[in-house]
Amino acid sequence: MSMPALSVRVARKTFGGLVAVNDVSFDVRQGELLGLIGPNGSGKTTLLNLISGALKPSGGEILLGGQPIGGLAAHHIAQKGVARTFQLVRVLPSLDAEQNVMAGAVFGHRRTWGAEARALARELLHRVGLGGREHVPVSAMTYIDQKRIELARALASDPRVLLLDEWLAGLNPTELQVGISLIDELRREGRTIIMVEHVMDAIRTLCDRCVVMSSGVKIAEGRVEDALSEPEVVRAYLGDEDA
Repeated sequence: MSMPALSVRVARKTFGGLVAVNDVSFDVRQGELLGLIGPNGSGKTTLLNLISGALKPSGGEILLGGQPIGGLAAHHIAQKGVARTFQLVRVLPSLDAEQNVMAGAVFGHRRTWGAEARALARELLHRVGLGGREHVPVSAMTYIDQKRIELARALASDPRVLLLDEWLAGLNPTELQVGISLIDELRREGRTIIMVEHVMDAIRTLCDRCVVMSSGVKIAEGRVEDALSEPEVVRAYLGDEDA
C-alpha cells in the first residue's frame, strides 16, 4: 500500500481553555479529493491552518509524504508542497493578476522564474476564467475574480497537496457549476485535494471520501453518502429531534 500523501495524527489545537481541534486523525491518499465538512465552528478551517502552517499544533503530528511538517513556518510548508486558498480571500493588492499568480510560482513548491513563470501565470489565469485580464490590478477585481486569482496562485506552485477553504462559497449558480467543473478537472489530473465546503452538491459530486467534524472532534469518515447518513452527523447538522 502506498504512503499517504498527507497524514494527520491526533492533531490538537487549543486556545486557552478552548479545544478547537481535539485529537483528529485521518489520512489522505495520493490523488484523492477528501471533503472536510461539518457545521460552522466545528474546527475545519483551524485544521487547515494547522496543515498549512498558519497555526502551530498544540499536539499531535502532521506528515506530508511521511515527513513531519506540523509546527513548521507556513512558507516552509508551502515550499515542501502544500498550497491553499483562504475562506477570506488573501491577494497581493498592490500587484496585478499576473504578478499575483507569479508569486505562487516563485515562492512555492516547484519554483519557476522569469519568462517561464509568466507563461505559467497566463496559462493558469486562462484556466480559471481570467484570460486577457493579466494586467488588471487585483484591487479592482470582484471578490469572485479574486478567488480565481487565489486558486491560480496556489496551482502555480504545482503543490503536492492543495487545500481549498470554501472556495465555492459566494458563487452564483452558473459560477458554481463552472467552479465544480474546474475542481473536477484538477481531481482527474490526479491532484491531491482537501476541500472544506458547505455546498453539499459539490461534496457529493466531487469527493472520494469525507471527514466530518463537530465541535473540534472527528465524528465520521468514509464514503460521502455513508458518512452523511451517520446518526451523529445528522444530529450535528440538524439537532437531536431530526436524528
